[in-house]
Amino acid sequence: MSGSLFPSVLRTVVPLVAGWIIVALTGLGFSVGSDTVQSAITLAVAGAYYLVFRLVERLVEKAGGPPWLKGAAGALLGYAQPPRYRSSDDVAELIRQSRP
Repeated sequence: MSGSLFPSVLRTVVPLVAGWIIVALTGLGFSVGSDTVQSAITLAVAGAYYLVFRLVERLVEKAGGPPWLKGAAGALLGYAQPPRYRSSDDVAELIRQSRP
């Protein structure tokens, strides 16, 4: 995967897996009979997981906190550094950037 695609994929998949594990280990939602509700609970937990660690990462960055805390929050999201994207309004250029 090219440039910032790999960190982006990790930072998408890791919180989803973490949300699933948290729900499985804590029993959240497992008394619910509906698979749809169970999935919604898992996605909500995954979203909260992502939001908490992303906020910690940003707050440490903005407040000049300890770099290890920013790195730890990023690592818990699947990749220690947030992906960096080059700005472009040229669609063809964006497609070229996304290719390996």
